[in-house]
Amino acid sequence: MSNSPDVRAPGSPAGAPSGENDPVARPGRPSPRQVLADLGPREFANALIALIFSATGPVAVILTAGAQGGLSPAQLSSWIFGVFFANGLLTILMSWVYRTPLAFFWTIPGTVIVGNSLGHLGWSEVLGAYVVTGLLIVAVGLLGLARRLMDWIPMPIIMAMVAGVFLQFGLGLIDAVWTSLAVALPMAMAFVVVGAVPRLARAFPPILAAMVAGIVAVVLTGGLSRGVLDGGLVAAPVFQAPEFTLRAITELVVPLAITVLVVQNGQGIAVLRARGHYPPVSACATASGVWSLLVASIGAVSTCLTGPTNALLVSTGERERHYAAAIANGALALVVGILSPAFVGLILGTPAAFIAALGGLAMLAPLQAAFVTAFRTDRALGPLVCFLVTVADVSLMGISAPFWGIVLGMLVTALLERRSMS
Repeated sequence: MSNSPDVRAPGSPAGAPSGENDPVARPGRPSPRQVLADLGPREFANALIALIFSATGPVAVILTAGAQGGLSPAQLSSWIFGVFFANGLLTILMSWVYRTPLAFFWTIPGTVIVGNSLGHLGWSEVLGAYVVTGLLIVAVGLLGLARRLMDWIPMPIIMAMVAGVFLQFGLGLIDAVWTSLAVALPMAMAFVVVGAVPRLARAFPPILAAMVAGIVAVVLTGGLSRGVLDGGLVAAPVFQAPEFTLRAITELVVPLAITVLVVQNGQGIAVLRARGHYPPVSACATASGVWSLLVASIGAVSTCLTGPTNALLVSTGERERHYAAAIANGALALVVGILSPAFVGLILGTPAAFIAALGGLAMLAPLQAAFVTAFRTDRALGPLVCFLVTVADVSLMGISAPFWGIVLGMLVTALLERRSMS
C-alpha cells in the first residue's frame, strides 16, 4: 500500500479514490481491441469536435503571437507541428496508461503572454524561457505540490473559473446565430432536432449532426475561402537552439508555469473531476513539464492538460469509455501535426460563424455543469467573485484573469465565508 495520504477530489464521496498513486482508481490498461470496442460514434464525434476546436481558435492565437514576433512560416509551422504531434503522442500515452481521458495540448493564455513578449525578446530567448519553465513544472510535479494545490482550492471556485472561461463559447454561439443565420441556424436546429430524439441521439450524436449541417451550409453558401492550401501540405519541424537570458526568464517563466499548473491544468482537472474521473494531478504536472522541455526545441509553447478539449471529450457518453475518445483525439492530433499547414488552412478558411456555432453547441453541457458545481452552494460569494473576475478578462503583471479570479475568489471566501466549502 502507498504511504501517501488519501487525497480525494473535492466534492467526491467518502471512500472515493483520489486517483493519485492508487491502483484501486485505475482499471487495467486496455488492449487495442478494447480501445476500439469502447470507441463508439459518440466518442469519436467528441474526439473530432475537440480536435476541430483545438485547430481553430487556439491556432489563430498562435498565428497572432507569431505575427507579433515576426516569425517565419517555417517557424510557425514547426510550432504548430509540435503542439499537435508531440502532444498527441502524450495524450495517447497518458490516456492509455491511466485509462482516463487526459488530453494534452498547449497553454493558450501562455501563448498570449509569449506574443506580447516577442515584441522585445528574441525568439531564441523565448525558447530558453520555455526550457526553464519545463524544468520548474517538472519539479513541482515530482514534489507533489501540484496535487496539494489542486486539493486545497475549493471545487466551487475552480468551477466558477471554468464557467468564466467557457462562457465565451456560449456567447459566441448566440452571436453566430444572430449574425450568420444561413450557417449557424441550421447547425442549432440540427442539434436540437437530433437531441430531442434519444434513440437517434444515441446512434448519431447531436453535435455531429450540427457539424454536418454546418458543412453543408458552408458549401451551399460558398463560405469556404480560396487558397486554403497555399501554406503547403506537410509540416517540417525546425530545431532551434535556446538562449538563456535573465530578462526572458524573469519575464516569462513564472507566468507560463502559472498558466500551465493553475489555469490550464486546473481547468482540465476540474472538468474531469466534475464528470467523475480522478486524473493523476502530479503525474499530469510532471508530464506537462517533460513534454514542455521536448517541444521547446521545435518552438512550441508549454504543454498543459487542456480544459476545453477535455470538457468536450467527456461532455457526452459513458464515463468508462471517455478514455477512448481521448486516445482518438490524440491519434487525430498526430495527423493534424503532420499535415498541419493544410489542415489549419482548411479550418481557418471556413466562416467564423461555423467555428463559433460548433464550439458553442459542443460546450453547452460543460458550461451547464460548471455553473451547477460552482453555485450549488450556500457560500457562493467567493465563486461569484471568481467568475466575474475571469469574465472581465483583465490581466495583471502578465498573468491572465483566470488565475486572479481564483486568488480573489479564495480571498473573499476566507474573509467573508469562513466555514469550509465542500
